[in-house]
Amino acid sequence: MTLPDGLTQFLDRQRWFAEKGREYRVLGMRPLGRIHDEPPVDVVLVDVEAEGRRSVYQLVLERRDNAEERLEHALVGREEQGYVYDALHDRQVTGSLLELIEAEATRGQLRFHRIGHQPVPPSGPSLVMTAEQSNTSLLFGDSLIMKMYRQVAPGVNPDVEVHAGLAAVACPVIATPLGYVDSPEGTLAFLQEYLADGTDGWEIAKASVRDLFVEADLHPGECGGDFASDAERLGATTAQLHAALREAFPTGSLSPVDLAGRAARMGERLADAVSQVPDLAAFEPGLRRSFDALAELGQEVPSQRVHGDFHLGQTLRITSGWKVLDFEGEPQTPAQERRAPDTPLRDIAGMLRSIDYAARQVLLDHPDDQQRAYRAAEWVEHNRAAFLRGYGYLPEDDGAAVLLRALETEKAVYEVVYESRMRPTWLAIPLAAIERLAG
Repeated sequence: MTLPDGLTQFLDRQRWFAEKGREYRVLGMRPLGRIHDEPPVDVVLVDVEAEGRRSVYQLVLERRDNAEERLEHALVGREEQGYVYDALHDRQVTGSLLELIEAEATRGQLRFHRIGHQPVPPSGPSLVMTAEQSNTSLLFGDSLIMKMYRQVAPGVNPDVEVHAGLAAVACPVIATPLGYVDSPEGTLAFLQEYLADGTDGWEIAKASVRDLFVEADLHPGECGGDFASDAERLGATTAQLHAALREAFPTGSLSPVDLAGRAARMGERLADAVSQVPDLAAFEPGLRRSFDALAELGQEVPSQRVHGDFHLGQTLRITSGWKVLDFEGEPQTPAQERRAPDTPLRDIAGMLRSIDYAARQVLLDHPDDQQRAYRAAEWVEHNRAAFLRGYGYLPEDDGAAVLLRALETEKAVYEVVYESRMRPTWLAIPLAAIERLAG
């Protein structure tokens, strides 16, 4: 299949394209099936190689003989026959995806499925949501949301697998899953209920920090925008989620040998991170102490299915409480690894890092304000404690404390590499955590 002129420039502009900042080449493009006839819309896979690693990306391409002004922002490139657009931005054609799921249809190598044989409810035209990073989500009216997985891996996507499993045990903290699209190459899309009354946990937390900065003389618990009660309820919701995951999926344990191997891999990633971000070098000995302590822990810890990429942006607060979203896991991690049982403390570490991120992201607007920096740190400790209290975490468990610190450190190291490549102006956020964790 011929590559449109301009394809690489299009890829470079996309937040979901993980090869940005690296040397890469497009190896080719493969069609999977047509989902709309006039104009023709095809689902295709693009094979990309970067630094010796191959990745597969999904595009939904619409071809037009003439330029379409309303789709100019979604132009992928040119072909001899005309213009090629990202069809996910064309509400005149995206409704076909819902119709095909409702019909449980087959188109070429594409297979459309309902979950639990629930009918797809009526909805309005689609709108591409702007908050997505590793995927693209389409909002249909105010009732349905479809996530299009941009990176495709073999097998069932963990997001679909976990949602279906949790729905089967009537877990109340997720949005209802409705259907999905797959192919021999892997899962391509996931349709579920849209929680129109939900407020993003990330935005709620940042608003609380801003309220604190306005009230110059008050502690976090004294402000009208105190986040602690929400953080505590979110901790309880996380515990409820982990209980449902234990019911829906197999459980096990991680042996001392497993933990030592995990610590060794953490150390290897740290060495790689130092080579990419030299600012980490001064903290490397202190960071390694956390990994060494984990290697020497010498005890077994429970393992189960976990969220895998848990942070405030994966949560919504609705009228009745918190809901948890997006069980895909970290997209850069192999799917088999994302499905593997892990310690639930991995999710706890992710949320603790996210709470810190919320405060320090607001603090970026005040880089030299030491008073605000002190108050942001106070806000973080106040809300970390509330989250752990709601979860039921026992601080006197020395083994859990060692594991949690190593997991937080691993996450912060990952964040440093990510920000250095994707958002350099945010690099100060994880570096502040690195300094704390290395002490």
